[in-house]
Amino acid sequence: MMIITTMQDAIGRTPVFKFTNKDYPIPINSAIYAKLEHLNPGGSVKDRLGQYLIEEGFKTGKITSKTTIIEPTAGNTGIALALVAIKHHLKTIFVVPEKFSTEKQQIMRALGAKVINTPTSEGISGAIKKSKELAESIPDSYLPLQFENPNNPAAYYHTLAPEIVQELGAGLTSFVAGIGSGGTFAGTARYLKERIPNIRLIGVEPEGSILNGGEPGSHEIEGIGVEFIPPFFANLDIDGFETISDEEGFSYTRELAKKNGLLVGSSSGAAFVAALKEVQRLPEGSQVLTIFPDVADRYLSKGIYS
Repeated sequence: MMIITTMQDAIGRTPVFKFTNKDYPIPINSAIYAKLEHLNPGGSVKDRLGQYLIEEGFKTGKITSKTTIIEPTAGNTGIALALVAIKHHLKTIFVVPEKFSTEKQQIMRALGAKVINTPTSEGISGAIKKSKELAESIPDSYLPLQFENPNNPAAYYHTLAPEIVQELGAGLTSFVAGIGSGGTFAGTARYLKERIPNIRLIGVEPEGSILNGGEPGSHEIEGIGVEFIPPFFANLDIDGFETISDEEGFSYTRELAKKNGLLVGSSSGAAFVAALKEVQRLPEGSQVLTIFPDVADRYLSKGIYS
């Protein structure tokens, strides 16, 4: 039994779920492995980032006991930062576009954060702009700015990726994962590529994202999809992008709950669809890794199970 004194102590060491042809159209002797990051205490992979950003902030002197942390977020990074901030008694302010789930915003407030909304039409760019304005006007504030901060991919390079290699070894064929800020994908992919040079890297995005050359537009899948190319992708040799529709993502989110008891968000459903497509085009015996980033209960108002 593990005994902890703060919820921060429970971050990481998440299990891996193995999918075979028992329930899904996966070739014989092939498998899909999903790292269950929704089982982190804050309900998402971003717990690792929140912990890393605050720890690095203290190490570099950017954060003191009197600092107010400000961040633009779709929700999960805010929840993670708020969770870790409790241990250090830090104030937190998060700027969230109105379109993102009310559950995430309620959880941030429950953890003691102040939430400020920006218009949906301005997207995450509007939230970034507002956060920078707040940081300039609030003394002793710190704006990690996950979309530009190299500590974003570093958090996963130093925590998530080593766990994956320790658990699954060097036999992985492909890494397939969603892209939002790009940190989880870039940090994990870079670590894996250093140790498994032939591994394929496949990014997952919703329709309405721009990575696959499509036109920018709206989508209901939360947590992935970009309005601009993440800066962390420089010198990262990505083999391709898989664009997933809202219908596909939601359908497989429901399927994962009914067949496997996995209550995950729609970005996990999208990642699983993409992993299925990848394993089906690879030779028998291939091993595909994906990430299930967050938990389902923060999207119930979005009707993912309707």
